[in-house]
Amino acid sequence: MEKTQFGSSREDLAARPTVYAPGLFAGKTVVVTGAGGGLGLAIATLFARLGANLAINGRNEEKLASATEFLESFGGKVLATPMTIRDPDQVNDFVAEVNRTYGSIDVLVNNAGGQFPQAALDYTPKGWNAVIDTNLNGTWWMMQSTARHWVAYKQPGSIVNIVATIWRGLPGIAHTCAARAGVIYLSKSVAVEWAPLDIRVNCVAPGCCESNGFYNYPEEGAKTFQDSNPMRHAGDEWDVAEGVVYMAAASGKFITGEVLTIDGGQQMWGDPWPTGRPDYFRIS
Repeated sequence: MEKTQFGSSREDLAARPTVYAPGLFAGKTVVVTGAGGGLGLAIATLFARLGANLAINGRNEEKLASATEFLESFGGKVLATPMTIRDPDQVNDFVAEVNRTYGSIDVLVNNAGGQFPQAALDYTPKGWNAVIDTNLNGTWWMMQSTARHWVAYKQPGSIVNIVATIWRGLPGIAHTCAARAGVIYLSKSVAVEWAPLDIRVNCVAPGCCESNGFYNYPEEGAKTFQDSNPMRHAGDEWDVAEGVVYMAAASGKFITGEVLTIDGGQQMWGDPWPTGRPDYFRIS
């Protein structure tokens, strides 16, 4: 099976072993944002392989169409909507359409997001706002809209937000560190508010896990990122996908307000520099 330099091929995603039983999500509806490729597609693939019906979205219509064809090959239904999660009206329309199509949403996985490596002194208002608006605000619009439907129809639900290993800071991508930290503590806050409503809210925080997002970083930055944990190698998209399923399935039924960190120990040891380590911090 062919594997790209960064991230898994579709053939790989379709064949990777999983610890979960077939049919685990049969009859369930799972929403995965940003599922046109990369980590989002890997997460959606695992849910599809476990029997879920899917609703996916993203900004690239061509990628979504290709992902839909692939995901339907596992036998479930797939609703794909080109959109941006930055727009609360588009989010509300999407959530309503998913409910009309499937009757309910069982799991929301907020994967859509993005960032670019840059020194913090060089951020423009446009660049800063783009990252915050997608990673923090867009995630919130999806959370709030979905939770309102659950409350209106007296349905339980589970939210899993993809964040990042922010515990030691992320120099070089400080804008996404700010946004992801906001999502983590937003999740902890509403996990308490929404517990009486039978809504669980958790996060999964990947560290250095290879996906096609690695192409956004310079070669030295990607290498430094890979050396940022004591295992001295990167994880992969499947590690994250299986962590998401653990939190969303009955295995996580007594877990809310928590962050599952999948980083090879990076949070205790690491020194990630996605822009490449500056000379001042260079280790001889």
